[in-house]
Amino acid sequence: MQFRSPLGKVRGLGSAKDGTHHWWMQRVTAVALIPLAIWFVASVVSLIGKDHAAFTAWVKNPVSATLLVLLLAATFHHAQLGLQVVIEDYVHREGCKVASILAVKFAAAVLAGIGILSVLRIAFGA
Repeated sequence: MQFRSPLGKVRGLGSAKDGTHHWWMQRVTAVALIPLAIWFVASVVSLIGKDHAAFTAWVKNPVSATLLVLLLAATFHHAQLGLQVVIEDYVHREGCKVASILAVKFAAAVLAGIGILSVLRIAFGA
């Protein structure tokens, strides 16, 4: 039994087959952010009262640098996915919707890139 109208069949309208992936990526990034955020907060609390040299030494640690990069990537990807859903749900003009989604994706990529490059620059002493 098919639930699409004849016009929908002709136009090829139906499931975009993209929503499940988007939903899973939101959940995966959310679950990944839980231990990463706990680790980050605990690490920052342990650095209270330390000087700049102690902070840079912490970032130069390969484990810390790797976890910081993962935290930044997961945070910005998760934020971008969430904002995309909000835009898709509440922006009704198609041109504005597409422009907003592109702007959010671009901003998330640029900010994540800046953060990751900053961590790598500190970690490798450039």
